Amino acid sequence: MFTKTRLAGGLALVMAFAILVIAIAPTPTRAASHREAPLISMDPEADITDFFMFRSYEDGQSNKVVLIMDVIPGEEPSSGPNYYNFDPNVLYSFYIDNDQDSKADDVRFEFQFKSTLRGINKDAGLFLSYVALPPITALDGAGSEGLGLRQTYNVTMVKGNKRHVIGENLFAVPSNVGPRTMPDYDALAAQGIYDLGDGVRVFAGQRDDPFYIDLGAIFDTLNLRAPGTDMLSGFNVHTIALQVPASMLTHDGKGPDATETPKLGAYAGTSRRKTTVLHSQREGSTHDGPWIQVQRLANPLVNEAIIGTKDKDKWNALAPHQEAQFLDYYENLRLDTALKLVFGADAAPLLNVRDLLLKYNPSDERLSELLRLDVSVPPVALGSQKRLTVLDGDNAGWPNGRRPIDDVTDIAIRVIGGTNYLSASDGVDANDKPLPDVFPFVSSPWDGRNRFHVSP
Repeated sequence: MFTKTRLAGGLALVMAFAILVIAIAPTPTRAASHREAPLISMDPEADITDFFMFRSYEDGQSNKVVLIMDVIPGEEPSSGPNYYNFDPNVLYSFYIDNDQDSKADDVRFEFQFKSTLRGINKDAGLFLSYVALPPITALDGAGSEGLGLRQTYNVTMVKGNKRHVIGENLFAVPSNVGPRTMPDYDALAAQGIYDLGDGVRVFAGQRDDPFYIDLGAIFDTLNLRAPGTDMLSGFNVHTIALQVPASMLTHDGKGPDATETPKLGAYAGTSRRKTTVLHSQREGSTHDGPWIQVQRLANPLVNEAIIGTKDKDKWNALAPHQEAQFLDYYENLRLDTALKLVFGADAAPLLNVRDLLLKYNPSDERLSELLRLDVSVPPVALGSQKRLTVLDGDNAGWPNGRRPIDDVTDIAIRVIGGTNYLSASDGVDANDKPLPDVFPFVSSPWDGRNRFHVSP
């Protein structure tokens, strides 16, 4: 997806967006959904880099829907001694609209984290969060002694006024420090996949950043190349992944083949308490008051390449069904003007961007910026998925939900730019690591000792 540290990829879109950013940005920004708005760029733990929603393509799991939120853009794997973690003061949420009223208030899943300093690191007063004394091979019990800073979390499902904790005191998977400290990281991470019963699975921990783009070439005054270089290669993110039966989400409580209302709308959001009081360094801070949304993310590209910089922070704080006040940005795409300035040709979108991103169907008068998924569309096995999705005959990808493989950069520029830009591309067509076809569907993170950032 277009993410904060990724300015929109795709030859035309990237060029146009770069021009717009240079012209109007009040503070330096790095790009798309990673750091896409001035205020959220200063709050990485609440900064959502990507949001995915799709029918599971894992064998035997096609009746499930997967929701994935990635946060903390640009995690340098070797960033010790204080490695990356979820923020206990942030509420991480998935919001679902299952009756197509454009309000994502029918089903909600909340994730809250807690950090604990423990083990030999605490007892010996060590300067490291994680240490191989002995090597870390478990999240709890024997083999976890070196896991000094450990995070647990609860998962709460909300339907109407009913709140139900479906997962409690689960362990988040720590950052991948290196092979001496964590000799079998994949086995350690597998312990962080929890079966919560009733077909629900959950994972929280560090993963490879699945977005791919030639970001460096873009900002070298659009010095693009073929092939491009994935400038996010070697960087990680923190992932929250949830897999639930489709019947848990649909309005009629039926599965994808039987439901009469097959379309779901959803977004990911992060919130902080309204009031924060800072004390001394030793005493820390206290947080009080209602939760206030600080970022939301549904479709890729929207806040990055559609919403004007002066409204980006306001946009992040509002609910998707309040999108009507931003309608001018959709009906009068600043991108059209930028494309003409760069290439001397008008963009002629293949589809109406307003209808594509804000409606369940063109006749709907209600506007809401949600990622929409038709759960009646069968999933496609990973090996047969097409990165250009609907443009290449694969209807199970964006804008019908979104999967990690979907090349939203190239898709967006071709849809928005129209026939003038059907071959436009940033020259990067795949992630730096092969994607898995099993839950949690995002690749294992780079480790701190052996990471590298070059991927042609």
